[in-house]
Amino acid sequence: MNGDKSSNAYWRANIRIITICMVIWALVSYGGGILLRPVLSGIKVGGSDLGFWFAQQGSILVFIVLIFGYVFRMNRLDREYGVEE
Repeated sequence: MNGDKSSNAYWRANIRIITICMVIWALVSYGGGILLRPVLSGIKVGGSDLGFWFAQQGSILVFIVLIFGYVFRMNRLDREYGVEE
């Protein structure tokens, strides 16, 4: 990386990506699985209510998508700043 400004910009972008992932994670796990569970309980999915499905299955699937999205975005960011492996 070229200089301190480039390094700071890289880490700001990195922290922004992590923050976005953490917010999505919190919304899905707490929002879908806990806070919105009573609202989602009337909707049936695969023999169970949607709130339970989000708490048990949906959040896991979202977490897996977040992992792959993070890897994709960080690889692109590394190439952009010239710090790829």
